[in-house]
Amino acid sequence: MPVVLARKVVTLLISLFVSSLLVFGFMQWLPGDPARVALGVNASEEAVARLRADFGLDAPLRERYLDWVHGLVRLDLGDSYISRAAIGPQIADRLQVTLWLVVTAMVIAVLLALPLGTLMAVRHRHPIGLALSALSQVGVAIPSFLAGLLLITLFAVRLGWLPANGWTPPAADPVMFLRQLVLPSLALGLVQAAVLARYVRSAVLDVMAEDYVRTARAKGLRPMRALWRHGLRNAAIPVVTVLALQLATLLIGAVVVERVFVVPGLGSLLLDAVANRDLIVVQDVVMLLVLAVLLVNMLVDVLYALIDPRVKAGAR
Repeated sequence: MPVVLARKVVTLLISLFVSSLLVFGFMQWLPGDPARVALGVNASEEAVARLRADFGLDAPLRERYLDWVHGLVRLDLGDSYISRAAIGPQIADRLQVTLWLVVTAMVIAVLLALPLGTLMAVRHRHPIGLALSALSQVGVAIPSFLAGLLLITLFAVRLGWLPANGWTPPAADPVMFLRQLVLPSLALGLVQAAVLARYVRSAVLDVMAEDYVRTARAKGLRPMRALWRHGLRNAAIPVVTVLALQLATLLIGAVVVERVFVVPGLGSLLLDAVANRDLIVVQDVVMLLVLAVLLVNMLVDVLYALIDPRVKAGAR
């Protein structure tokens, strides 16, 4: 296991290096001048040149890249081109908001998808299984932002049960925090629950067709009992893979959902930075998202070995 973990760490570092090159290169390829955007179209060329020098934009690309990476390693994310404020504290504040949304949405997705997906598989020939399968197909087809608009229309506009937008820190007002957290979390979680339920259904159906499950049932165990004792562990491997992909999807989906619900999270910071050509903020946020996705993928590989010892044995 330590050898496998070391390989995964090396792969993570190589992936981060390649990703940093791609992110930095893409930011330089984009048209527009951050200094010109910061000063306005009527600024003189001399003023723009001075500001470019202050930003370090007049330095060679190699030097700028190395300075940026060195800052990332030291957790010094630099200063915003527009506000000149430190980027690290801004990202830390916004990240807390996004994590609340993503974690809550993932919990909702798992709590709904695991029992419903299993029920869809066990009852796949019964009306309830067919109805749940059809409902999950509809959920897969609905994007998160549309689900958010539908939830706002129903629960905020028509029923008036929950606020349509806004964000209150949990320490300031826990009740309002929970009320404002419900709708955006549901908008993210319900769509992902529909996707995950389809994969759970497929994985459980595959396991139910295996010889060891049929043997357990032949010995007198009921279908659910046989599945619980002998099948769910094997069905968990493809489900864990999908969970990792869904976590990345939730991070990206939160960018749009935060706009719909006017939530000051990481996605809002990223979109504002893109609109203002604040490229250093964009680079830092994108690299943070890349790091999160890569760490999740590495964690999934480790979970494989814990769930199925055959994976660990094959990696030696």
